[in-house]
Amino acid sequence: MALKMAYEAWGEGARPLLLVHGFTGSRTSFDHLRAVWSPHVRVIAVDLPGHGQTPLPTRPGRDGFLETLDALFGVLDEQGVQRTHLLGYSQGARFALAAAMQRPERFMRLVMESGSPGLHRRVARTERRVKDSELALFLRQKGLSAFMDYWEALPLFAGLRGMDEERRAALRARRLANTAEGLAGALECLGLGVQPDYWPELQRHRLPTLLLTGALDEKFTLTARRMAEELPVVYRHAFEGCTHAPHLEVPEAYAREVLSFLQTPWYDAPEFETTDPGSPSPSSRSSP
Repeated sequence: MALKMAYEAWGEGARPLLLVHGFTGSRTSFDHLRAVWSPHVRVIAVDLPGHGQTPLPTRPGRDGFLETLDALFGVLDEQGVQRTHLLGYSQGARFALAAAMQRPERFMRLVMESGSPGLHRRVARTERRVKDSELALFLRQKGLSAFMDYWEALPLFAGLRGMDEERRAALRARRLANTAEGLAGALECLGLGVQPDYWPELQRHRLPTLLLTGALDEKFTLTARRMAEELPVVYRHAFEGCTHAPHLEVPEAYAREVLSFLQTPWYDAPEFETTDPGSPSPSSRSSP
């Protein structure tokens, strides 16, 4: 039986927006932005495999990654959405880029928060698969609560420790609503080690793209800078004082940045639609 992806729709706006959460998240990961976004966008928020109510793919590894892509397009078909804006965070940003690369005709604009096009060297992908397998073993042997203690203590998420107690507790509860086996399986089918390398393909990616990072997240800010050098139509913004999760650390500023990008009319200018693929788009831009 083909993988079926759980999802939820909300918002009354005219612009469709597909949301893809990060590792340990779920389709509720952006719920704190509903009040700001609902008047402007019509959201479809999905559960990635092993998260929320979506089961793991029927196939492991790279095959499972491709099966998940098919399931995502199945959600759009079920909702009758021909084209949509697309936003992904971290693991979800990598997956969103993969979807846009595979079926660009289904999307209008792409927002990647703290994402990557993959690992370029084969040995690096092998090393990452080993690391993800070790994390999966940790989950299965130690359990979800112990894993979250480890995960939340990583320097990558230092900015989240500055949130007030109520928001930290809500985030922890959302993460613990997943299962150890589900997250372990997600590492094995959606991890960076099984994702295709999209670096060589970025120059042919014609969707207007917004790259968002936290300025204190030096690794992913550098990755975004490198991506901006390759993408034809791109805007990049690093949130000051933030680490890996600006949508949680500075939600108001994050929500405004995304809406500004989606509402900017020049991205839909006729010259973009007719620009020769071999020449720079007159709409291209990147912030410092």
